[in-house]
Amino acid sequence: MRDELASFARRHGDEALAVMITALALTEILRFDESVGSRVAAVAGVVILGTVAARRNRLPITFLVLMVVATVEELALPGLFPTVRALGLFLLLALYNAGAHISGRRTLLAGGIVGVLFLAYLATEYPERLEAEAIVFYVLVLAAPWSVGRAVRGWRMSDSRLKQQEAKTETVIAEERARIARELHDVIAHSISVIVLQARGGRRLIEAEPADARKAFEIIEQTGQQALEEMRRLLGMLRIRDEKPALAPQPTLKELDALVEQVKSAGLPVEVVLEGEPRELPASVDLSAYRIVQEALTNVLRHAGPARARVVVRYGANDLELEIGDDGPGTGDDSGPGYGLIGMRERVSVYGGELQTERRPQGGFTLRVRLPLASARL
Repeated sequence: MRDELASFARRHGDEALAVMITALALTEILRFDESVGSRVAAVAGVVILGTVAARRNRLPITFLVLMVVATVEELALPGLFPTVRALGLFLLLALYNAGAHISGRRTLLAGGIVGVLFLAYLATEYPERLEAEAIVFYVLVLAAPWSVGRAVRGWRMSDSRLKQQEAKTETVIAEERARIARELHDVIAHSISVIVLQARGGRRLIEAEPADARKAFEIIEQTGQQALEEMRRLLGMLRIRDEKPALAPQPTLKELDALVEQVKSAGLPVEVVLEGEPRELPASVDLSAYRIVQEALTNVLRHAGPARARVVVRYGANDLELEIGDDGPGTGDDSGPGYGLIGMRERVSVYGGELQTERRPQGGFTLRVRLPLASARL
């Protein structure tokens, strides 16, 4: 019930308040001992004011001007229309509304209108001399609702900015979580794939070729340590603020040779071709390029079967192109339940790049990626 009342107040509060004041004014007019013409004119004026008051947030200047006209008319020509005391509530509401909903240059206009109203009161009530008490009184009467309106406006703007900041923070947090999830997936998928293949080979060679089996176990140990360090760094980003996360340099294409050697040790022959002049890349693009190559080679290890892989890194004037292909009989496209290809598409979409996949008729799979460099510098 409370929520319904709050919802009704938000949607129809202005109209309800205007109806209440209008009804009060009309009741007062019906009790007047005035001519029919005077009462009809008073009713018409009150209805017009009530109609505008119901839309006061959209028409703050209009509402204020009408109230000034009505007030000045009542002060200057007291005998023309009957005095409606309830119009004072409309006046207070108009002053509050002006403070709460008028900004920019229109504030000066509204201030001028209120100044006219102030002078009208003084000239009518104290035509011969001004008294300090009168000036203070009317300043308080006119300034109080205006000041309350300005305070409410400031609170609403602060609350709006706070909500916008919270929404922005939530978006940033969601993006950061998605980025960390991609990083974790890439690290774990690649490392576990290498470990599984090396463990499988080591188990087969442990009796016949103990030296080769020992080498496989050394690779398993190194890969596990690297994965542990990467996971510690990424999970450290999720710690509370008072703790310092365990940080490590982000991998880049400069570590591509080490990655390729690791994949080769897992049994996948890899050829690397560099085209164009290698140069310093934006850090985010460099990391994404490394992760894409890492994930693509991991997919070849997991899905392509017996195969050879070829990695082409092409440095263009405005973009970086990657091409990772294999000639294996499997799919090589991470077509299982994992998120490798999805993660790569997400990485590419961040920079407005392109990702294309192609199955070769003669067997194998090719992944082509283009990462614009300009977008990473914005």
